[in-house]
Amino acid sequence: MRKLPTFLLLLAAGEASAQAFTPTEVARWQQQARRISIVRDTWGVPHITGKTDADAVFGLLYTQCEDDFARVEDNYLTALGRQAEVKGEEALYEDLRQRLFLDSARAVGIYQRSPRWMKDLLHAFADGTNYYLATHPTVRPRLLHRFQPWMPLLFSEGSIGGNVSVVPLERLKAFYSQPKKTSWQAPFPQADPRHADDEPVGSNGFAIGASKSASGHPLLLINPHTSFYFRSEVQMTSAAGLNAYGAVTWGQFFIYQGFNEKCGWMHTSSQADSMDEYLETVTQQDGKYVYQYDGQQLPLATDTLSLVYLKDGQRRRRPFTTYHTPHGPVVGQQGDKWVTVKMMNMPLEALEQSYLRTKAHDYASFQEVMRLNGNASNNTVFADNTGTIAYWHGNFMPRRPAGYDYSQPVDGSTKATEWQGLHKVEELVQVKNPASGFIQNCNSTPYTVAGPASPAKGQYPTYMAPDAENYRGINAVRVLSRQQAFTLDTLVVAANDPHLAGFEQLLPSLLHDCQLLLDEPGGTLPPGVEAALPVLRAWNLSYSKTSTAQTLATYWAERMQRLARPRLPTGPPPDFISFINFIIEHTTPEEKATALAETIAELKRDFGSWQVPWGEVNRYQRLTGNINETFDDKQPSRPVAFTSSAWGSLAAFGARTYPGTKKRYGGVGNSFVAVVEFGPRVVARSVVTGGQASRPDSPHFLDQAPLYCEGQFKDVLFYPEDVAQHAARTYYPGE
Repeated sequence: MRKLPTFLLLLAAGEASAQAFTPTEVARWQQQARRISIVRDTWGVPHITGKTDADAVFGLLYTQCEDDFARVEDNYLTALGRQAEVKGEEALYEDLRQRLFLDSARAVGIYQRSPRWMKDLLHAFADGTNYYLATHPTVRPRLLHRFQPWMPLLFSEGSIGGNVSVVPLERLKAFYSQPKKTSWQAPFPQADPRHADDEPVGSNGFAIGASKSASGHPLLLINPHTSFYFRSEVQMTSAAGLNAYGAVTWGQFFIYQGFNEKCGWMHTSSQADSMDEYLETVTQQDGKYVYQYDGQQLPLATDTLSLVYLKDGQRRRRPFTTYHTPHGPVVGQQGDKWVTVKMMNMPLEALEQSYLRTKAHDYASFQEVMRLNGNASNNTVFADNTGTIAYWHGNFMPRRPAGYDYSQPVDGSTKATEWQGLHKVEELVQVKNPASGFIQNCNSTPYTVAGPASPAKGQYPTYMAPDAENYRGINAVRVLSRQQAFTLDTLVVAANDPHLAGFEQLLPSLLHDCQLLLDEPGGTLPPGVEAALPVLRAWNLSYSKTSTAQTLATYWAERMQRLARPRLPTGPPPDFISFINFIIEHTTPEEKATALAETIAELKRDFGSWQVPWGEVNRYQRLTGNINETFDDKQPSRPVAFTSSAWGSLAAFGARTYPGTKKRYGGVGNSFVAVVEFGPRVVARSVVTGGQASRPDSPHFLDQAPLYCEGQFKDVLFYPEDVAQHAARTYYPGE
């Protein structure tokens, strides 16, 4: 192993003019780097060991930058509200939304008040990232040439969609792009038809108790559904007691979904109501805005933000005057009321919780970390080696006064609607060691989380769990109920169960209505439909690469969604099961049959026949490793059997066509997937989408694609002796 001489480090720093680092900084980083060992195993997974937790964080960020610096930087451009500086004017209101809730000045203040142990980790984050830039002068950041220790406080939990992302951009833009009048009518935000059929993101988490485990040891399935390559696989260890393995969101320094020697945790996106909208009564007095509160007229807080954006190759600025009440920032208008949003605003606690959970060792210590109340967007599925399995629905949960519908904006002019503190962890919807022996959550209601042993809905406020059931949840309960003695192998089989519950009512409605048309006097069907019906009738509703019925049913069902969506009544969009029922009830037999005929014609046009195996159209392809991947029907790709989670596919593969393609290519769904058994020694298997590296010239760019596309897993190398036996490269940062 060859050391990188100090003079080369200084040269590297000097060549990157905007990211120049001082000789003192580089020398300090180099000294810390020598305390860190990085072992890349034969899959390219980094196993990072340091004397302190801060050493492990330094090594983690260094390896993340090695694997995909572009995604590290991109996540912080989002967190900082600076995407418009590289993407242009189209990202301006995303930046505004981000900065309304937390900006860099406040993050610096929180950093300064952080405890010493957290400051050590924050500095290690910045140092590991900056040391990578110092030792890689050919890497050209788009904007961020130096990372600061306060930055992770803007990006404190690893979910694919934090709370801020649910604030509607259309309403925000309508408000902040118009002159303000208290009587101004904001346009009602319209659904964007381009995104109406976007694949849902979320996750599956299963926990198997001792009573349903063949070995008597608890098992855990970790199965996040995200945009592909959203997280990387890593192991972090230190002499200070850190030993965590799992998935890390690019640019963060904690294992977001994973396990240690004693326990494991899986987060699923939640609809638990952790934020509220308030209707503020705003008027003008002497040319200034005031808002009404408990009979008083109080001055409305204002601020001026000057956002930079790129246009025609030039950096330009646009000023915004923003408004706040104690509830939160103004994000839009409804009638003559201004809308504010109140949400969790505890970045330090969120970051502390995200990190400290990785060092929990049992149910009690894990629950103690949850008392920080720093997780606002996720549920948690848990298992430990003492035999405990558990589930919590949400975490940060405001206590609301009775008598108000908090699923809608509430009156902001009275203290009667104010939060009354937070619910204790013990008050959340939860279950521990259910009699059913299993726990599942698939972004669905917690009231089926353990089958017949689930929590009772009537015991909790509605706002705690407004989540609807979905087809994955239905399938998960069915799969986990019927198996009596799970092993890692059979848990993998359960995670890949091919049944598509979403077609259980929808497809029979088509067959029934086509028969009605045939039974009419002189009844006929559109061209090609009658020949296709036996194929659909014989389908077992399971995904398969060879299934022609799956192709036909999927394309037809998507066409029916497009037909029915404009007919939905105004108001909040329905959950997917309700939408499918709406399609069945609000389309005619003629429309169903015509849609099938049009589907047959589409498949013939694009593929030469309507009898197309699903694996021929549903493909995995990775060509560039760029954040925005490109796809090409003429380039190599792999068939994939599993499909959209919307139809109940537990293994999720959300695919669509792209410009110039007839085939559909996956971009969201299964990402990092793992199964873990908590016995005397942890045994685990995992797979990631494609591979660990983002560079096409790396042997780890596509080495896991065959496993991934077949629903297979590799052995996790958790213990030092196993890592050493399969070590492909051992080095320290900068070497």
